[in-house]
Amino acid sequence: MPQFRRYGTRLLLLFAGVVAAAQFADYLLVTRANRRNAVDRIHENLVKGAGLFARRVDARLQELSGRAALMSDDYSIRQLFLKDQPDPATVRSALRSYSVRMGVPFMTLISPEGVRIGDTGGPLPEAALKPFQDLVQVAAAAEDPKATGFARLPQASPDGKLYALLVVPIYAPKPEIVAWIGLAMPIDQRFALELKSDAQVEVTFYYGASESMLPVESTLGLGATPQTETPLGDSAVVTVLVAGEPYVTAYRPLLPLVTPGRAAIALQRSLRAELAPSLPLERFLLILLIASLIAAALVAAVLARNLSRPLRSLAEHTRVIASGDYATRLDLNRADEIGQLAAAFNRMSDGLAERDRVRDLLDKNVSPEVAAQLMKDGGALGGEEREVTVLFVDLRSFTRLSESLPPREVLILLNRYFDRMSGIVEIYHGIVDKYIGDAIMAIFGAPVTQPGHADNAILAALEMQSALARLNAELATEGRAKLSFGIGINTSRIIAGNIGSSRRLNYSVVGDGVNVAARLQDLTRMSQFKADILVSASTLKAARGSYRVRDLGAAPVRGRDEPVEVFAVEGPA
Repeated sequence: MPQFRRYGTRLLLLFAGVVAAAQFADYLLVTRANRRNAVDRIHENLVKGAGLFARRVDARLQELSGRAALMSDDYSIRQLFLKDQPDPATVRSALRSYSVRMGVPFMTLISPEGVRIGDTGGPLPEAALKPFQDLVQVAAAAEDPKATGFARLPQASPDGKLYALLVVPIYAPKPEIVAWIGLAMPIDQRFALELKSDAQVEVTFYYGASESMLPVESTLGLGATPQTETPLGDSAVVTVLVAGEPYVTAYRPLLPLVTPGRAAIALQRSLRAELAPSLPLERFLLILLIASLIAAALVAAVLARNLSRPLRSLAEHTRVIASGDYATRLDLNRADEIGQLAAAFNRMSDGLAERDRVRDLLDKNVSPEVAAQLMKDGGALGGEEREVTVLFVDLRSFTRLSESLPPREVLILLNRYFDRMSGIVEIYHGIVDKYIGDAIMAIFGAPVTQPGHADNAILAALEMQSALARLNAELATEGRAKLSFGIGINTSRIIAGNIGSSRRLNYSVVGDGVNVAARLQDLTRMSQFKADILVSASTLKAARGSYRVRDLGAAPVRGRDEPVEVFAVEGPA
């Protein structure tokens, strides 16, 4: 069936989806863990690299500081200050000699008052001299007269690189300071490559006069390194794209910076390179994910087929049961829950068959209305007072007729008569309360309330009269004697409900009104009335229709002290 094929498809998708979700979750967890671990390792390396950079710069400056201190005892330097005005050419020559020996590209000599005496690179404008002058002020105020810092000196090199600056005093003799020596150690490509070799990280130096900083040296190449606006601080670790490749980057400011702007060192490591050892595992998990999806789809297809077939059988069997066929059995030879469900279906069929048998017997023994009332009340004893119309119809001289016929033919004839009369009662919304020998007791207005119960009883009596005439015509053709009956009808308030014991019940009505209806039927046997249908005044009063009746006056009724107004019904008006 299409709906179960759709169910199987949904089951397939659900099963495959669950497996895919589990595998995909594993894949995500592993890849996320790998990346987190990679970033953590890179962070550790970057922290180490930052420490190594600080130590390397400090060590180099310490070394330069020691060598500069030795210049105080140098004869050529002392000779420079024997004159009031040192010769600039001599100063430049001496400084160039020392810069070569100390391995620095630039040196300057500054007076205690902060005036430039000379340098290795020719005359400098005041803007280039100011960083050294600022450091001289810092060093002069320090307990150990020495100061360091970072600066960008465009005049010290054609492309304006970053430098680590050092200012130390010259004594003549100590503690008298006759001048300050300023040295500029370049933070250049060579320095960056050495740091990369030692720390195993990429190194980029940034400088900017505003919020945005541009690279001035980089082991990744200046063309590939982007500018940055990252806030500087000890925790400034971000991932940036360099030539389309992610690099985990730690920024550290270069402090103190004695020129305007900002400067920083960026220590970087490729995330892709760090993840390279774990990529085989991720590829394996990805392959496993695809393989699991395929396997799950195949398994789900088999499961869906094995499940949809018995479910189709169950659905088909529900239609068999709905059609009223309780004899067909569902045969599913399975030990699982579906097999148990099939067995439950078979037990349900047995129960429904038994229910229908009980209902059929109940419908044959009591009217459908009474059966419904019994189902509603649950077979509880008791009743309620209500107004109903009771009809008694009894065959006349049937005892003599039955003596002349075999018992089986008597029963056949009686059932033939009852079938027609009972059918008329039901047509007019009455119920057959009971069969009393050859008599019928019928009730109109109970157990279901009927506003026109008196009219229904009278019309049913007139129809019975016509039906008996037709039955007699049939009996005449069969050579049998005709039948005759008398009908008594009375309307009154009585008690209607379940009567009997807790083991056996009968829905009926009791009260004086029932006895009156029975006695009126007895009066039809009296020749002076010449009537087959007698009704009480209460019935005519309750009736809404018009009928042709004869007023027979008050007639004594057995069992009652007062007579009853009796009318003979001859037909509708």
